[in-house]
Amino acid sequence: MKQLWLALVAIMLAFAAPAFAQGALQGFVVHPMPKVVPDTHFQDKEGRTRTLADFRGKVVLLNIWATWCAPCREEMPTLDRLQAELGGPDFEVVALSIDRGGFDVIAKFFVEVGVQHLAMYLDSTTEAASTLGAVGLPISLLIDRDGTEVGRLIGPAKWDAPEMVEFIRSRLNKKSTSLGPPLDDSAGILLPSTVKGSAS
Repeated sequence: MKQLWLALVAIMLAFAAPAFAQGALQGFVVHPMPKVVPDTHFQDKEGRTRTLADFRGKVVLLNIWATWCAPCREEMPTLDRLQAELGGPDFEVVALSIDRGGFDVIAKFFVEVGVQHLAMYLDSTTEAASTLGAVGLPISLLIDRDGTEVGRLIGPAKWDAPEMVEFIRSRLNKKSTSLGPPLDDSAGILLPSTVKGSAS
């Protein structure tokens, strides 16, 4: 049910806007104040349990996606190129798949679209996506070195576009992006199946 609902939202996003949003930051919304990022758990390719806290000290672009999401398929190579250009000790694109087919499905997809620089991460339960308030795919969260959410973009973007690269680079130049105490907005907007009493 979760996967069907997300697929429908992804289709609506694809038809509601051009393949890639246009504008200064392609629809990226910067929060007035950084927000607390809820505790999340997912797996890496080696089967280890990871959390966003593991990336503390880096600026992270967390992209939640799936192989069956058409806009994700178009967006993923641009994320790969962004990682190739800026990835390192200070920055990482964390591409978190919610596919139920496991890492074999992700690996096949990466080969098909030519991804070479992204690590594979998986949340087949979709619990992390729900906790982070993902209401559709793809969705990208920019997380600062302190582990707080700077902003997010719902829908696909061309992440290797000059304005997006420069925006990310500007965040790397800051030792801390926190401008004050983060907002505790961890509840977010939950997927239907996470609401008490709804069907799974």
